[in-house]
Amino acid sequence: MHCGPTGSGRLSSVLDRSCSLGYTFGVKDHPPPPKSPVSADAAPVRGAWRREVTNPSLREVHASVAVSPASARWRKMLAFSGPGLMVAVGYMDPGNWATDLAGGARFGYTLLSVILISNLMAIMLQHLAVRLGVATGRDLAQACRDHFSKPVGFVLWVLCEIAIAACDLAEVIGSAIALNLLFGLPLPWGVAVTVLDVMLILLLQNKGFRVLECLVASLILIIGGCFAYQMIASRPDLPAIVRGLMPTPQIVMNPEMLYIAIGILGATVMPHNLYLHSSIVQTRAYTRDDTGRAMAIRYATADSTIALLSAFFINAAILILAAAAFHGTEHESVASIEDAHKLLSPVLGASLASTLFAVALLASGQNATLTGTLAGQIVMEGFLDIRLRPWLRRLITRLVAIVPAAIVSVLYGAQGVNKLLLLSQVILSLQLSFAVVPLVWFTSSRAKMGRFVSPIWLVVAAWVVTVVIVVLNAYLLFETVREWIA
Repeated sequence: MHCGPTGSGRLSSVLDRSCSLGYTFGVKDHPPPPKSPVSADAAPVRGAWRREVTNPSLREVHASVAVSPASARWRKMLAFSGPGLMVAVGYMDPGNWATDLAGGARFGYTLLSVILISNLMAIMLQHLAVRLGVATGRDLAQACRDHFSKPVGFVLWVLCEIAIAACDLAEVIGSAIALNLLFGLPLPWGVAVTVLDVMLILLLQNKGFRVLECLVASLILIIGGCFAYQMIASRPDLPAIVRGLMPTPQIVMNPEMLYIAIGILGATVMPHNLYLHSSIVQTRAYTRDDTGRAMAIRYATADSTIALLSAFFINAAILILAAAAFHGTEHESVASIEDAHKLLSPVLGASLASTLFAVALLASGQNATLTGTLAGQIVMEGFLDIRLRPWLRRLITRLVAIVPAAIVSVLYGAQGVNKLLLLSQVILSLQLSFAVVPLVWFTSSRAKMGRFVSPIWLVVAAWVVTVVIVVLNAYLLFETVREWIA
């Protein structure tokens, strides 16, 4: 890969420094082998995989975004930018809002460190998804189908479909709540209206993958703009924010704080994002040889890292807003989205605060809908090698989410819908281990990854993160079930 000087600015200098060091997360640049070049889309070590890749992941957009190896670094960075933003929306979807609101209102800025640690974990796991997709030409679902027996693969597929339905449930509920807050639309009608986004997604898929990425980026800018206004209006305590970014023993010693902290962790790392990212990174038309793969992993990792940092700022903004507006007041018990919306404008004295809060929620729900659609397609095609028409696949997934949301909204109203939102996050937490363990396992195998196997330090760090996620999510599930039984 050419490492001559290109461009200027902070991003160029960072990439130049990365190139001079020769690695990004342990991926080194080497000249292409003089003999026996690797064929397009082949795994680095074919013998470790039982099947050749005959149907690439997301075939209709596979290698559809041009990348010029000879272009300047900033141009290559732009070419690889996009998948990271699509993954980042899963880390700021409506399922995260309730835990962030509760954490800020009850404990001020203390749990900011939990959001930061969760985000760092997510950056590492998404890098592993990039590494798997680029190095092997397989998404995580295809890799699981190849490696595991049919019964095990089928169970993993069922669990993943349940997780995607749970994620879609959070999007349906979040969008319905936003429509209710903005336009007074009753929750059952808001749930029904969310069916219409199927047509929007179909239209955008026909326009090309870059159009989807641009829409996602636009919605993230809307969310960021809404919270920027609210941050200015809330006038948070900046020194307290800095202190909140440092972990304290109090988080572990206080049972109530620990429970919310684990909820934040469980709601942050989304299992479907690991399947999604390992697939959409392959939409770039990089050269399918060792040099091209090393370049793709480097720039795709930079893309996802920058995008996930934006997700961190938005999640942190939700907690900071709740801390500034409600902590230390009579409203510390605020945990539901509706209550926060109702109180923001009068508490902050800013007339637009509540409205922009609801706008950001609607944008968040619609953004997560776009990526959830792709994740469902990737999982079904990867595990079962079954290709459904996009509109049919999307309609099935959405109906699975709409039916319980509609029933609960009619019978139990807003209180029941918020409990259903919590249930969706518990389901996601339960499924997370079944996505993280295979991902870390595959990327730690030299037989499967060849020269792109994770370095030892990354393998150790990934397994430590995996154990932490598994243990904490199991604890969250246990405590949630115990609370419901009680």
